[in-house]
Amino acid sequence: MNHIQLKNISKIYNATDSQAKSALALLAEGMDSVAVKAHTGYSVGLYDVNLAIEAGELHCIMGLSGSGKSTLIRHINRLIDPTSGQIWVDTAIDSTTPMPSVKTHTTAESAINILQLNDKELQQYRQQTISMVFQHFGLMPHMTVLQNVAYGLRVRKMSISERHETAKHWLNEVGLPNLESSYPDELSGGMQQRVGLARALATDTPILLMDEAFSALDPLIRNQLQDQLLELQARLNKTIVFITHDIDEAIKVGQRISILNGGRLVQTGTPEELRHHPADDYVAQFMRAKH
Repeated sequence: MNHIQLKNISKIYNATDSQAKSALALLAEGMDSVAVKAHTGYSVGLYDVNLAIEAGELHCIMGLSGSGKSTLIRHINRLIDPTSGQIWVDTAIDSTTPMPSVKTHTTAESAINILQLNDKELQQYRQQTISMVFQHFGLMPHMTVLQNVAYGLRVRKMSISERHETAKHWLNEVGLPNLESSYPDELSGGMQQRVGLARALATDTPILLMDEAFSALDPLIRNQLQDQLLELQARLNKTIVFITHDIDEAIKVGQRISILNGGRLVQTGTPEELRHHPADDYVAQFMRAKH
């Protein structure tokens, strides 16, 4: 069962509709994003990306800097709108929905094209369906740890006692009990990212977006957070889109991996499929880098 489906998503930055069409035409002829930029002056974020992410899947998106990873994930919560294409999300799926035994690649009747949401509907979608963990923590320095974790529940107008109880639960789940009254600048980088993870989990949304969430951390702390994420996922069964540039990390945490190059989706598959059947030399080089 698809939870998220991107259909023919393209993004051309800083271009009018007619300018974007010209750039897309060059891409359709086989010109790469670097050449399009040189020829037109417009940057290619993504080109004709088709990707289906299953309910309950931990799906890694990876590629080199500038490949389109962060652009892609920001389309899913509509921080960025595409130049063309559709983004479908099945809002009837929650985190308790089991992984289907037979995977399908159809759009469910309960799926919505999030590009058609108005401002109020988009706000509700972001509050109820999707949450995000950022690379540089994204904590509010003037708020305590407890207030940071409870912030999404405050936006939902949950009572103070209930949201604080929920926040304390998730701080305990990520290994940070008894730090409710601390402020972010009193914590290490690893602790701050655990607070960010607890904040995302506290809202209990079925979709979790993680944009290079562990890349700023020391290797030992990074490895510990990867282990914790896998342990939590085994219990919570979220649909997680995890952005990374590290093939070791992608292989460790990802059930499937999608590799981007110059805004194009080169290949999607399990780690074994990518290792044994790379689509091209770019994918093969990534897999050879595994150590």
